[in-house]
Amino acid sequence: MGLFNSKKKKENETEDVKPEVRKPEIKQYIEGAGESIVSRSILEGSSRLKWFFRQNSGHGNGWIAFGDRDTQEYVDNPDNMAVVDFNVLANLEPAVVNVFHMPCGADLEFRSDASGSYFVDTRTGEEIREQVKTPLQAVFEENLKFLNKETYPEDFFQGLFQNRGRTEIYTVGKADFPTGEIVLADPIVYLGSKYMVTLEQKIPAGSYPVELSICHSDKVGLRVAAARLRVSSKTAVHHEIAMPKGNSREDLGKPGVWAFFGVDAGLACISDAEVAAKYRAFITRWKQENPDKNEYYDYFAALFRKSYEMCPGLQRESGDFLLWQIPDTGEKVAMFASGMGDGIYSGYWGMDEKGQPAELVIPFLNPEYM
Repeated sequence: MGLFNSKKKKENETEDVKPEVRKPEIKQYIEGAGESIVSRSILEGSSRLKWFFRQNSGHGNGWIAFGDRDTQEYVDNPDNMAVVDFNVLANLEPAVVNVFHMPCGADLEFRSDASGSYFVDTRTGEEIREQVKTPLQAVFEENLKFLNKETYPEDFFQGLFQNRGRTEIYTVGKADFPTGEIVLADPIVYLGSKYMVTLEQKIPAGSYPVELSICHSDKVGLRVAAARLRVSSKTAVHHEIAMPKGNSREDLGKPGVWAFFGVDAGLACISDAEVAAKYRAFITRWKQENPDKNEYYDYFAALFRKSYEMCPGLQRESGDFLLWQIPDTGEKVAMFASGMGDGIYSGYWGMDEKGQPAELVIPFLNPEYM
């Protein structure tokens, strides 16, 4: 008993406990950025970032950082280099986030002065002060500027539907046009609604093949570059923008007149106006019978996946094209992915030598950018 009493602290005496040391939280500037090789002098604070380059070393994301006090002897010693998550370096110098998406071969010098912190390309002398876009962002923005022009060179349209280079042609099947009045729309969001675009030019009633130009891109993967409705076997000698019903080309640019249609679900279609109305009637009834379900995720998604399984080499796993038959009527509608996704797109009539429509083309992207 006396032994325990001798160990007992006085009532007001406090424990001599060392305060807990917490490591500073690492801010995640870029999720999944991977590992970089960084000089320990930078990590320990004995030097500041000076040289930053990216090489295809097969390790991490390829970025390597040296400090302003590092000597060649210092960096030649592997013990003086550490492999860390890119965000560790970004927490020490956030400016590295701006250049993260630069390609292998980038060779940069970091500078900080009264104007701010920035990088200089050692090969070109260019100052890099803004965030470099991802390859996908750069392609998307370049392509966006290309779309919806009033006209394009004829070799552009001809090149879209040739099996060469990055492009491969695939026929989805024949779609039905019982009235010959053409509509362009996003099938999930707008087909059969007042927001679809009905074209001024009509075609003879019938069933016509829908072809896709599939782009095999190193930058963005498989994409539908363009869709084409083949109206006749004649050769198109020139193309002109497809104007909405009630308008001519001379009206283009007037207030309230536009020659494009909107895509908000990443899909597009060329349909007959009557078929579009029957499509909308089916979808309306289906949604009434399935009030808690979504027409794409709970109906069309499985059909697109089946299309992928039947033709995996030309589309992404979720499926990029589908020839769908309206259950009630048997009429067919071709649906297809719209290039880079949501946006606005225009149709172009390909006219034969007699001035009659031979084809209707919707370009989604320029394969040359891919």
